Amino acid sequence: MKALVMIANGIEELETVTTTDILVRGGVEVTLASVNTLEVIAARGLKLTADVLIEDVVDDYDVLVCPGGLKGAENLSSSTYLSDLLLARHREGKAIAAICASPALVLAPLKILHSVSATCYPSFHGHLPQYVNQKVVISDHLITSQGPATSADFALAIVERLMGEDVARDVAKQALYG
Repeated sequence: MKALVMIANGIEELETVTTTDILVRGGVEVTLASVNTLEVIAARGLKLTADVLIEDVVDDYDVLVCPGGLKGAENLSSSTYLSDLLLARHREGKAIAAICASPALVLAPLKILHSVSATCYPSFHGHLPQYVNQKVVISDHLITSQGPATSADFALAIVERLMGEDVARDVAKQALYG
């Protein structure tokens, strides 16, 4: 299984790194794709290096993941390449996962969340037509989560979707989670 994790200047470090780490622990091959340059500066100054730029991505991934952070989500939402990729995935019912500000600022403007329950960082709840105040919300092919402190829950939900419940449980146990 393969995951495409989007990064951009201003992306939330904890959400990006935690999600990526847990996916790798679960046996998922992760590719970091940037909408800016290969090296991005995350919200708190951490430098992250992408494997590829978004315009060079071929959509052969099992899930596309959008971490949040206000500036990061704004930068992700400004990418027409990413918007086109997300819309195509959504039309085909392919897995999309977004956390923090990204459900509200990246997915909602594309009407991807218009008819499903979803969550996001609580202060952005007004952007979601069917906001649910839960750590993680799964609606068909969409996985959404609230923010930095819910990153492990978010990532484990993605691992469970891709690799199964047993693998997700093993990863959580090995990481001393829960």
